[in-house]
Amino acid sequence: MPRALSLWAPMAFALALVPGAAAASEPVVTSIAPDAVAVTIYRAPDRAADSAMNLDWLEGYALITETRSVDIPAGAATIRFESVAGGMLPESALVTGLPSGVREKNLDADLLSARNLYARAYGRPVILRRQRGKDGKGTVSEERAVIRSGPDGAAIVQTRDGFEVADCGRGISDALIYSEMPEGLSARPTLSVRTESTAAKRATITLSYLAWGFDWQTNYVVRLNPVTGKADLTAWVTLASSDPTSFPAASTAVVGGKLDREDSRETRDVQDGDLVLHCYLQPRVWAPQVIPPPAPPPPPMMMEGMMAADIVVTAQRRSAPIMNAPVKVTEEGLGDLKLYRVPMPTTVAANAQKQVAMHDLKSVKFKTWHTADLWDGIDGNATIKLRTRNRKEDGLGVSLPGGPVAVFEPHEADLLLVGQGGMRDYAVNEDVEVTLSSSPQVHVKVRKTASAARWADFEAKVSNANPWPIMFEGMVRLDDGAKLLRPSTPLTRKFGRPTWTVSVPANGEALLRYRVTDPD
Repeated sequence: MPRALSLWAPMAFALALVPGAAAASEPVVTSIAPDAVAVTIYRAPDRAADSAMNLDWLEGYALITETRSVDIPAGAATIRFESVAGGMLPESALVTGLPSGVREKNLDADLLSARNLYARAYGRPVILRRQRGKDGKGTVSEERAVIRSGPDGAAIVQTRDGFEVADCGRGISDALIYSEMPEGLSARPTLSVRTESTAAKRATITLSYLAWGFDWQTNYVVRLNPVTGKADLTAWVTLASSDPTSFPAASTAVVGGKLDREDSRETRDVQDGDLVLHCYLQPRVWAPQVIPPPAPPPPPMMMEGMMAADIVVTAQRRSAPIMNAPVKVTEEGLGDLKLYRVPMPTTVAANAQKQVAMHDLKSVKFKTWHTADLWDGIDGNATIKLRTRNRKEDGLGVSLPGGPVAVFEPHEADLLLVGQGGMRDYAVNEDVEVTLSSSPQVHVKVRKTASAARWADFEAKVSNANPWPIMFEGMVRLDDGAKLLRPSTPLTRKFGRPTWTVSVPANGEALLRYRVTDPD
């Protein structure tokens, strides 16, 4: 049975940073962090606009633009840009502002993680800390050991007593303590470039690149008043990042609409830093420990419990609470797309999500409909839909990016959730439709009443158990070439299909009879 390993406790060694592809004689200049950064997040291309983000698998991406001030020496040198996004696509990186341009660029991909730390420590001495007993009441002992297995399978160590599988003994809890950082691991994602300058100078450099592991969506809250038929609508832009790097005080924006983009990588390993070992005797969580330096303070908007220097790697990404920022995004045109900009700096925190206000609209004219497809044998509940038109006269008239929708109605002194659904992207002046859940109060049944060789008669019945009237819309499903004849009430056509629209009285029902002929 697999068990995730996590790294905890502070580190007591300095992080040795090794230049990526620099020649031994070239000076290395390190830029620890950007002076300013802008983050523009694009929605996951293959995710439907009305579906929620999968926080365990963010497939959107971000365009990140950093400004850095760097002292460049004369001659050939390597410039290291630390704290770039861990999901950087290095082929997309564009560096401007260097006196003689870029000769070579490299992304240091071996980051400090549970898996990389364990893998690099193969054959090296560590401290095996062993606790016997439960609830911290047992004895604790330490001894030197050597890791003799890779990061897949069991954790095999060699002590002076021989080989054994760590953390597999009954009543024993083991942990590994690493005394040094293996060579080649980097504590921060780093891009290094080689350049050459005729003279020493201070340069302002702009670094732009694409990075995976981001996404965004709009979340709508509708407070519906069934008496007036109007609603208050609040929209929030939800930003999400699974990247290990935080971007404090960033100029942040999101792009609405679908932008086609192809990536040469077909898959992305979401557990790149995870370490999962197996113990077939008595599985238990085994926590290897690293003794690190003191942690720096978190960025201003970092989520609680998500400190930047924490190194906690498990089989599940850590979730962070949502924080609400007291600002509203503004809308701008971007060709056929829409750009929504956060008007003040905000932090896009590592492995976290947050929300920023987008719309707060009052007295939006919504109509509640109950709908169903009508076909022989249907016997079930109708689907609830909210409809309006995206124009100022109806309380809207703004671009509406797609996203999940939660609908509430007043009940005595409280607001109760009455439905959840989603809607696609809507432009101004489009008809808006929000599909919610099925209604247990409105039942639809279609039965065959008569038939012959080339035709059949049907009766559709809608039953309304609500103490108020409802509007029902039923689209008749026909085979190709079939025709509908003799409807008991006039029908319209919607999307090319015969459509029955009727008001069903409170605690009442409505009937439609019609004939369907077979295709010629």
